[in-house]
Amino acid sequence: MRYNFPWLSVASLRDELENKSGIYFEDNAFPESLLLQEPKAGFLELAQKIGHPLSQSIHNELVLDVIDHGFSKEDQRARGPHSNRKLGFHTDRCDVIGFLCLQPAASGGENQIVNSKEVAQIIQEERKDLYEVLCTPFPYKRHVMDSENPKPFCMQPIFSSQEGFFACSYLRVLIDRADQDPNCPGLSKVQKESLDFMDCVCEREEIQTRFRLEPGNLLFLNNWTTLHRRTAFTDFPEKDRQRHFLRIWLSMPNNRPLDPAFKENFGSVEAGEIRGGIRAN
Repeated sequence: MRYNFPWLSVASLRDELENKSGIYFEDNAFPESLLLQEPKAGFLELAQKIGHPLSQSIHNELVLDVIDHGFSKEDQRARGPHSNRKLGFHTDRCDVIGFLCLQPAASGGENQIVNSKEVAQIIQEERKDLYEVLCTPFPYKRHVMDSENPKPFCMQPIFSSQEGFFACSYLRVLIDRADQDPNCPGLSKVQKESLDFMDCVCEREEIQTRFRLEPGNLLFLNNWTTLHRRTAFTDFPEKDRQRHFLRIWLSMPNNRPLDPAFKENFGSVEAGEIRGGIRAN
């Protein structure tokens, strides 16, 4: 089936994400008729016009259902998109992450975004010593969903610059897991302090963009220039009214060059190359 997106200007969307705000929001991007038919197929077709969809699991899931599965924190199947818990500010393993809302929560589930370059500037101004630490490599433990990756951990910086292009990559849960694993490098006291300070800066409401997505709303974010999270939420009691988003990871044709440290985790660091995602079996 072919879908029509009359609002879509691929060039301006890519430009907004890579060169401007790093945020692209479209209200009522998907009409109700499309949401009731095949929203996954429509979302994937849209994504293929914009960039290169990436696998989000070892099962080569190009479109992931973001819905609470009720897993406990200790469950090895637990992932942020499959819980109703508050998430920390983070980035994903892709150039651009996209969300399509099918059903919002009964309460909560607010989307929150910060400009990562602004976060970096605040840290540099207030704690230059910690900023410099955040520009050095941190250990990231292999994700439980990344079982096809033979490396138990990788090393990459939080803030970096390559050929004048800024980049931020941050997923504290994997850094903390590496610190707790005797087979991975541990964190120094100053590394932990720098992460704690970064988290505190991200919590400042004056630098946050906050909103709740409604059915048919579409959101794309540049993972190198923004950090995002979702607040905790409560679902409606009816199972067919669970908070339900679709998520996609994209490698973009106009992406920026990256520090060579990202090659091991992303596969490529050259501008314009396909990179990111989880290796499928």
